Amino acid sequence: MSVTLHQARITLRLALPMVVGQVSQMLLGVIDSVMIGRLGAVPLAASALAGGIFMLFFMIGVGLLLPVAVLISREHGAGKTHDISQWLQQGAILAVLAGLAEVGVMLALWCGSSHLGQPPEVVVEAGPFYALIAVSLLPAMLFQVFRQLAEALGRPLVPMAIMLGGVALNVALNWVLIYGKLGAPALGLTGAGWATLAARLAVLVCIIAWMRRTAAFKDVWPTSWLARPQMKCLRVMVSLGGPAAAMFFMEVGAFMAATLIIGWRGAEALAAHQIALSCAGFMFMFPLGLSMAVGMRIAKTTGEGRHDLVRPIATGALAMSWVIMSLSAVGFALFGTELARGFVGDEAVVNLATRLLVVAAIFQLFDAAQVIGAGALRGLADVRVPTVITFFAYWILAIPCAYGLGLHTDLGAVGVWVGLATGLGVAAVLLGIRFWRLTRHAQSHVSRASVTQ
Repeated sequence: MSVTLHQARITLRLALPMVVGQVSQMLLGVIDSVMIGRLGAVPLAASALAGGIFMLFFMIGVGLLLPVAVLISREHGAGKTHDISQWLQQGAILAVLAGLAEVGVMLALWCGSSHLGQPPEVVVEAGPFYALIAVSLLPAMLFQVFRQLAEALGRPLVPMAIMLGGVALNVALNWVLIYGKLGAPALGLTGAGWATLAARLAVLVCIIAWMRRTAAFKDVWPTSWLARPQMKCLRVMVSLGGPAAAMFFMEVGAFMAATLIIGWRGAEALAAHQIALSCAGFMFMFPLGLSMAVGMRIAKTTGEGRHDLVRPIATGALAMSWVIMSLSAVGFALFGTELARGFVGDEAVVNLATRLLVVAAIFQLFDAAQVIGAGALRGLADVRVPTVITFFAYWILAIPCAYGLGLHTDLGAVGVWVGLATGLGVAAVLLGIRFWRLTRHAQSHVSRASVTQ
């Protein structure tokens, strides 16, 4: 137990800047929801539809770019500054290419949004907001590349502060542009889109300006950003990041599908879903940050041959996640109504959101377990089987359950969330079994080695 506690403390120190960074990203969406909710149920439902699609593509981009930190860390440990510069440059190229492709797909997808069966008033309201946050995906992905460089070189605090500054800027711009303050026109939901785009551009400019003025990055900064894409480097990054992107797509895509199903039940149900999803998504950033740290630590200890630390690292992070999510679950269960009223004044929406938060209180524990399990397996370089597991749990089990319970029973939106919770629970169990089996062989190897010695 003392080993597990010790490893938990080390993981927590590494994870804290990552957690704050992820929370800051999520705060942009949560703040938008809170401030948009003051406009009524339809604008809030519109932000749910647009924000759900954005988050799907953003998480695919995050997964695709995860190898940047790993590859830069490897070269940093070997003292190869030229190679760090190369991975930074190619990572930025990948972010631009993937970002442009994703923005194009997002805009094209919206052209067919009338075929998704969503309330017409919601689709009309969401249009300009959706286009603006789609464009903001490109600076958001580029920021991820520069942020990972800073974290890999042991300088995570300034990017964290920049992100928090971006959140503050978003709040201020929302206040001005949504409600028409300081002489600006009241743009409503569209104003929130402009605020989000401006905040994401600002944090990108700030992190680049900071790196250009900081000596620690002088030797790794590319002399020119106009180099051609190097297919070998891009293939390496895609081969490592592709499975992670696929896993994020499986999970976030399942929530997007749930959003569409709930949208078929009307604007009020969609608005309530957005409230519960904002709260649950915000709390999910804590275990997600821990999961990233677990993956990095397990990869490092495995590379060093210290297989005996793999399980304590994972179990320590899982315990921390469960403590955090248990406290969150109690808060959701006891204060769900107050949380919902913080978003919107419509009592019908508040009542439904309160019921959804009760379900969220339960499935958060499953969500924490599955993301820690996925991070631990990623650290063991085990990505294919977890991808199959997540596909089965979310798309073979969760979405059909959500569809059946949500549209063919009296549970409605609550039934959709019950279906999601079922998939998360199965994913958590199967990923945990997979990790335990792989590390059982590692533990046996350690035991045999110690006897031989």
